[in-house]
Amino acid sequence: LYKEYRHIRSMDMSYDTFLGAYSTGPDCYERIGDITGAYGRKAVIIGGKTALSKAEPEIRKCASASGIEITGTLWYGGDATYSNAKKLEESPEVQSADMVFAVGGGRAVDTCKVVSDNAKKPLFTFPTLASNCAAVTAIAVIYKDDGSLEGYFYPERCPVHSFINTKVIADSPRDMFWAGIGDALSKEYEVLLASRGEKLSHTPLMGAALSRSCTEPLIDFGAEALRQCERGEAGAELQEVVLDIIISTGIVSNMTNKYGEYYYNSSLAHAFYNGSTVIDAARRHLHGEIVSFGVLVLLTYDGQIEERDRIMRFNKSIGLPVTLAEMDIRDEDLKAIADKAETVLEWEKVPYKMSKERFIEVIRETSRAGEAMDMEKEAV
Repeated sequence: LYKEYRHIRSMDMSYDTFLGAYSTGPDCYERIGDITGAYGRKAVIIGGKTALSKAEPEIRKCASASGIEITGTLWYGGDATYSNAKKLEESPEVQSADMVFAVGGGRAVDTCKVVSDNAKKPLFTFPTLASNCAAVTAIAVIYKDDGSLEGYFYPERCPVHSFINTKVIADSPRDMFWAGIGDALSKEYEVLLASRGEKLSHTPLMGAALSRSCTEPLIDFGAEALRQCERGEAGAELQEVVLDIIISTGIVSNMTNKYGEYYYNSSLAHAFYNGSTVIDAARRHLHGEIVSFGVLVLLTYDGQIEERDRIMRFNKSIGLPVTLAEMDIRDEDLKAIADKAETVLEWEKVPYKMSKERFIEVIRETSRAGEAMDMEKEAV
């Protein structure tokens, strides 16, 4: 009985949980002044070059109309690294600002989490892609200067507010949105696997329950949402999938991840992705693209073959990978992937003892199942 309740009894009884707030729709930037005004009158804009070209003019216009001064616009540096964050922290534009406006995708936003946390300035996010849930989470994925994984950074809280402009996201690259679907597919399966058998306290229990809402909207609306993105149309299906990718998975992340207490936020799908970062050819593929195959690996390892095949059919229907070859991963790369995967946090987030040998064989088994699906389609 004591072991069953070990998590609850070891918890600090006083704690904070930040879930993230958001505005959405094609005109949501008009809310900038009302929402950020209580935090200061000066903001620095930091983001990716393409993202800034699409979103900065409207952000500046709406900020100016509300009396918010922009101290400057800075490129985030091209990758989420501590060295890029340090350069930004030392810039006069950041030092003179009351708050940070992070514009772009996950790596730009994660860099800004480090900047804002170290500078003790509130962070507001303006995602221009629906490629992951970084815009609302209290965790940042940090890379080394050589592009390999450094680890995770945990800010004191998640971004104060996210402005999810569906018009801007509808104009984003289709492949980034596509990869976002692949990343979001992991949330339910990883959280439920990582938390299986645990007696969860209130917050992670709610997070695990909410994770069950993350998969079906992707399957129901994903294909049409991608077509709308191709047309640059901010339609209802696109908005549903965008909110699933950014908000649903982001809130689950915040509720299932408390630094030093518990971590149920991810498991074997991201262990596979993190392992793949040591393979040069795989690094040319998108994060969510590889994670989507990692979901299939997770389901295979866990013996959920019927569910794996269902998700594999969905992946196949929208072009997400179902074989190693589609990610330029060779059989001889699998040992290096498993060696790296064994070192990351997600490797341990399973309800049983992991085996590298079994992990490698499961990856092969998953890819063979994908190859068989390809052959079935060709036969039809």
